[in-house]
Amino acid sequence: MTHTVVSVGRDATFKEIVKLMGQRKVSALPVLDGEGRVIGVVSEADLLPKEEFRDSDPDRWTQLRRLSDLAKAGAVTAGELMTAPAVTIHANAPLAEAARVMAHRRVKRFPVVDAVGMLEGVVSRADLLKVFLRSDEDIAEEVRRTVVAYLFPDPVGPIHVTVEGGVVTLTGKVRDTSLVPVAARLVRAVEGVVDVQPRLTGAHEHAS
Repeated sequence: MTHTVVSVGRDATFKEIVKLMGQRKVSALPVLDGEGRVIGVVSEADLLPKEEFRDSDPDRWTQLRRLSDLAKAGAVTAGELMTAPAVTIHANAPLAEAARVMAHRRVKRFPVVDAVGMLEGVVSRADLLKVFLRSDEDIAEEVRRTVVAYLFPDPVGPIHVTVEGGVVTLTGKVRDTSLVPVAARLVRAVEGVVDVQPRLTGAHEHAS
C-alpha cells in the first residue's frame, strides 16, 4: 500500500476536493471523521453529477431514476458527496483478497485500515501489480523453502524448481502423488507467481 495518503474531513468543500485531486493526481480521497476513522470515499464519479446537471432541468422520469446523482449534484461537502460506507481492507489481508475486493466492487483503489477503522494507507491496482515485478530467483527460493521442503521433506530424488517469467515448474519424483495438487495450490499463493506447471511423478512411474 501507499502510506502517504491525502484525505479530507466530512466538511471539506467541493472545490477543496477538486483541488486536492488535481494536485495529488488521484481519482478518489478517503473521508475521515474527527478521530481519523474512514467513514467514506469521495471519487471523481461522485463529483461529476455537479457538472452533468449544472445547466439542465431533468424531467420527472430522470429525477425518479437518478435521485442519488441529483442529490450529489446539489452537494457541497465531502460528507454529502461521499460514498459510504467505504470499501476498505485491513492491512494484514492477503494480496489475493485485496484483488478480489477490487474486482468485485469495481474500484481502482481503496483505503487500508487497522482493526478500529483508522486509516493506514491506500492500495491501488498498480500497487497489487507490483508483486509481479519480483525476480524469478526470489520466487524459486521461496517455493523451495516454503512449499517443497514442507510437503516433500524426503523425496525419492531431487525436486527441481525452475521459474521463468513468473511461471514455476516443479519436476522430480515424490512418494505421495496426492500431494501434487496441494503443492500447486501453495505455489500459486506465493507472491509473484504467474502460473504453475507441476510435473511431479510417483516413485515407480516412468516418463513416456
